[in-house]
Formats: sequence, structure tokens, C-alpha cells
Amino acid sequence: MIHKGYLGAYQGVWMSFGNAASVVGNVPGSVLAWVVGGPLFVWDSPYAPMLFLLLLRLAGFLMLDAVVRRVFPGSGLARLSFLLLCWLNPWFLFDSLLYNPAYLIFCAGLHCWTAWHMQHERRLLMTVLHVLSIGLAMQLHFSWPVLVFLSALMFYRGVLKVSWVGVLIATALIVVSLVPYLMQLWADPSLAHNPDPDARKRFIGWGALNVYPVLKAVLYWLRYGSWAFPSKLVNDTEFLWVGVQFLPVILENLWKIFMGLIGAVTVIIAAVANLTALSHIRPRLKRSAGTPVEPLDWMLLYSTAAFIAALISAGLAPIVFNYWHLTLIFPFALFPVIFWVTRYLGRSAQREARPVLAVAAFLVFINVVAINDSEKFSYAADYAQQTIEYVEREVGPRVR
Repeated sequence: MIHKGYLGAYQGVWMSFGNAASVVGNVPGSVLAWVVGGPLFVWDSPYAPMLFLLLLRLAGFLMLDAVVRRVFPGSGLARLSFLLLCWLNPWFLFDSLLYNPAYLIFCAGLHCWTAWHMQHERRLLMTVLHVLSIGLAMQLHFSWPVLVFLSALMFYRGVLKVSWVGVLIATALIVVSLVPYLMQLWADPSLAHNPDPDARKRFIGWGALNVYPVLKAVLYWLRYGSWAFPSKLVNDTEFLWVGVQFLPVILENLWKIFMGLIGAVTVIIAAVANLTALSHIRPRLKRSAGTPVEPLDWMLLYSTAAFIAALISAGLAPIVFNYWHLTLIFPFALFPVIFWVTRYLGRSAQREARPVLAVAAFLVFINVVAINDSEKFSYAADYAQQTIEYVEREVGPRVR
């Protein structure tokens, strides 16, 4: 992404396709180049794309928070729970780098926020933004069909009112933005294919035929709502930074036991939360286009639709999903947990304070360990200098 962005900003060469995917070729469109190269026109610094990424992620979170605020009016517990479980969650923070899935939280937030405003009436602007959230995700990562199926399920249920003029406008904008890619694809059809012979054996529906990818999507849904974090955070932690003889080995084994227990317990809690939410929402799952639903019911319908959309996508996909393939649904997997937390803890300030503080302390602790013990990244590395050296070597000086 750094290469694509700097090539556009420094040389005026904007690549019309994005990163290569595992099986189906390159991501279409030039959005991945612009999210890096665009900020460089405002501030020519390696930190400009990072700041822009942070702002996009913050905007995505705030749109989701706006929905939570409407669903739980006056409940500081609901909003604080979502803040902790989303913004401080290692599932979320693990992707805080120039990496295409990192931008998807913005698409998820925009999709949810616009869907919320489309539940009662057809709104032109909201429909345009809603469809554009899908089009933007399409140019960021191949997981975008999740949002398509999610919108389709909400529309079928009757809680998503669509302005067809808005759909046409947004579709036209998306198609126009893809014209350079389509021209490049016409000249080089290999952009849509992976050269790996094994990858060419895959097909749409491969996931459903093999069953395991769909089951793995179910597990990821539960893990997103729990503290069963990525294996890299649990299994790759060695505590070598402690610097005391024999202590790193002891801490490593204690850490794996501790995180294993925490992960198992919270996955069970996430499962209970989802079953509780499903029990609450089951009478409202039946299609009813003319009957309005309560805000809480709408949120749980949206979350249920996101879960089903993930299963459909996993079944159609020609790969076995990893956690970044489903990061679009991460915030939606938290909705049943927030529902369960607010119902279980109630509104008592004394009952709210201690668990919230404990959760905050736990997440801060986990993130501190992750910061100090990553095999791939280090806070001591000079990101700016590395970027400057890479750009000088691979892109060249700025000519525009």
C-alpha cells in the first residue's frame, strides 16, 4: 500500500487495482492507493497516511457508537461497554496499520449508521451512502459481499427502506470509479486470477462444500464477542523483554494457560449472549414490511443478519476464512454481548463500576503485553525512517 500510495502522490501514477488476494486476483479499484497517497498532498510525511487511517477508524467507531446511543438512550453502561469491547479490543487494535482490512471498520460503521436511518423511510442521501459503503469495501477487501448479504437480509425483513434512485446514483458512482480498473482488466485479464495452480482449482461455493469454512465462521463470530484473541497474540508471546533468567519461560506458560482459560470462559459467555439475544428476537424474525420494530430489536435483527451474511459468504468463498476476512462483522458480533451485559448488570452504578474497571484494566494489560512481545512489530522501530528509505529505493523522488 505504501508503494501504491507514494507512486501516485510522487510520480502521478495511480494504480487502478489493489492488493492481490489469496485466490481471486487483485482487489479492484484505486482506493487503496488514494487512502495512502491522498493524505500526502496535505502533509508530506509518512505519518500522514497513518493519521488518516486513525481518523477513518475513529469515524467508523463513532458511527457505530451513534447507533448504540440511540438503541440504549441514557445508558452509559452500554456505550462504555462498546467503547471498551471495541476500541480497546486486541481484535480491533491488531490491525491498526497500513493494511487493507484496517480500513473496513469505517465501511462497517457507515453501513450500520445509514441502515439505522433507513429503517422507517426511504431516504435518498442515506441510501447513496449505504450503497457507497459497500462499494468502498469492494475496493478495499474481497470480504465486501458480507455487507451485500447483510443489506439484502435487512431489506427482506422489511427494516431497510431503500430509495431506488439512491441505489442507481451510488451504483453509477461506483462504476465510474472502476472504469480505470475495467480498462486495465480488459488489457490484462490476469488481474482477476491468481496464477497459483492450486488456487485455480477453487470455485464459488467451495466453502459450503467443505463445511469447515462455515463452521470456522461461526467460531470467529463467537471469538469476536469474546476474549479468545488471535493465536499470534497468545501462542507467540515469549516475554523475552522481561530480561530475568528463567522468568520468560515461566511467564510464557502461565500466559498460555491464563489466556486459554479466559478465551474458553468468554466464548461460552458470548454463546450465552447470542442465545439470549436470539431468544429475545425470535418472535420478530418473521418478515413484516409494514410493522416498525423497537430500537433494540432492530439492533439484534441487524446483528443476526450479519451473522447469517457471514455464513453465506463463508459458504460461497473459495477459501477458508481467517480472522481478517471477517473483520467487517467484528463490531456487529459485539451487539449481542452488549445486550446481555446491560440486561445482566442492570443500571445500578455500584454494580456497573467494578466490572467496567476490571474489563478496562484487563484490556490495557493485554495490549501492553502485545506491544512488548510482537514477533512482527516493535514500538522501538523507526517507522518514518523505514518508510522514507523504502520510498527512495522503490519509488524515487517526488516530481509532482
